[in-house]
Amino acid sequence: MTRFAYVNGRYLPQNEALIHIEDRGFQFADAIYEVWSVRSGDLLDADGHFGRLERSLAELRITNPKSRVGYRLVIAELLRRNRVRDGLVYLQISRGRARRDHAFPAADTRPTVVMTAKRLDPAAADRRADHGVAVITRPDERWARCDIKTVNLLPNVLAKQAALEAGAAEAWLVDGAGKVTEGSSTNAWILNADGVLVTRQADHAILHGITRSTIMNRAAALGYRVEERSFSVEEAQSAREAFMTSATTFVTSITSIDGRPVGNGAPGSVAIALRAAYLESL
Repeated sequence: MTRFAYVNGRYLPQNEALIHIEDRGFQFADAIYEVWSVRSGDLLDADGHFGRLERSLAELRITNPKSRVGYRLVIAELLRRNRVRDGLVYLQISRGRARRDHAFPAADTRPTVVMTAKRLDPAAADRRADHGVAVITRPDERWARCDIKTVNLLPNVLAKQAALEAGAAEAWLVDGAGKVTEGSSTNAWILNADGVLVTRQADHAILHGITRSTIMNRAAALGYRVEERSFSVEEAQSAREAFMTSATTFVTSITSIDGRPVGNGAPGSVAIALRAAYLESL
């Protein structure tokens, strides 16, 4: 089946969807992106993702080219054309096409808007969560504004590749003080010995995960205490549970960190309960 993409107002077969060689997203990573999970044809945590999209554009001073209604109409048509009921929608917006120069181009430069959609098997994701995953740790070598969801992801790519080569599913990034910031594409959580859920505070060092925020609310509703603070690799390795959250993994247990089992080395009951609560709430 032909996959379709949306590029600057046109729906095109994906192998015919092109951007200009002087697009600033291509040359400078001068672009932001957003990802929505789709279950049964619905966007999960839709408003949270739209809010983060708008914030990222504002932080980079890129004009928002559409309203939320406009984005929803394009997404709905893209899902229809690609016959996606369960999967992902990817949106990327760059500052647009302009002669290569580090400074911003003229104010009337039109942003480039690209969207794609693909199918995913939710049962496969559920099976992965049932078994849990391993993570390794890597130095956090990213820039100082990780709270903006830009396409400047090379350090994340290198960390993820290191994880895969080590037989792990994710890399947790560690700052100069020895504290975990987040994963290469996920937020990091632990359940400490006192039964408190701990996740890094939403500062400039991490992406402010939309799924993370929803899980915080679900955890509070279930009676768990949540602390937003940094934690060390050693604290994570000695925790009762560890897990990661994102729009694609939802809540997935981490069973080992750098080869050392977390808890009994099996998916934790709290992570399992939070995943179920998240999916039920949506």
